[in-house]
Amino acid sequence: MSASINSSPVHRERDLIGQTVLVIGGSSGIGLETARLARAQGAGIILTARDPDRLHRAGLELGASIAAFDATDFGRLGRFFDALPAPIDHLLVTGPGPYYAPLSEFDLDAARRNVDAHLLLPLQVAKDAAAKIRPGGTLLFMGGTGGRRAAAGRSFIAALMAALPAMTRTLAVEVAPVRVNLLAAGFVDTPLSAFLLGDQIDQRREQLRATLPIGRVVGPADIAALAVHLMTNTAITGATFDIDGGQQLLEG
Repeated sequence: MSASINSSPVHRERDLIGQTVLVIGGSSGIGLETARLARAQGAGIILTARDPDRLHRAGLELGASIAAFDATDFGRLGRFFDALPAPIDHLLVTGPGPYYAPLSEFDLDAARRNVDAHLLLPLQVAKDAAAKIRPGGTLLFMGGTGGRRAAAGRSFIAALMAALPAMTRTLAVEVAPVRVNLLAAGFVDTPLSAFLLGDQIDQRREQLRATLPIGRVVGPADIAALAVHLMTNTAITGATFDIDGGQQLLEG
């Protein structure tokens, strides 16, 4: 039987005992770190991801149920939710990195894939999952701060990231009493970031350590801590939380 998720919001070490946390994109990076923290706080874990081998390793580590598929295959996503054997309490949706390109290099197909992954996927998850989440539970989505300032090459990502807070506020009303919140991250030192930056990753880390107000690089554990806090604090819904170490305060 699930622990009550409408109880006192005061944080305790194992607030998630008896609850179930589902992470879409949970085989590495932010998703996996959030699943680890939720598991440490007593939750049962369900993970989905595209890479079956990496997902299998994560499932073994956490004793999690797993399902390997591409979440932007919305038909497959719907069948996954239809097959869930029991209600869940909290759901985090992660995704690929943002798409940046100047107009001269703008690729419409790449942009459409990003719309699917960053905007349509959260909407489809809300549609499919709202009835599966216990009242007072959480839908958590990932956004970013990268499009906050005007700059060449950011037209598309600025529009996409601006849409997510508006979507979050509206969904929080539409699917209540399920709570809906958005994590807006800056640079996070994940395997995906290392892959995207290649041999420039160390230079980027050093630059951030030298310039960020927090004096260090934001990591997956930072995002996971905020995600789990939003799962356990039942007073918060419809909100967007910036978590970038002060990065947007500095960049012009």
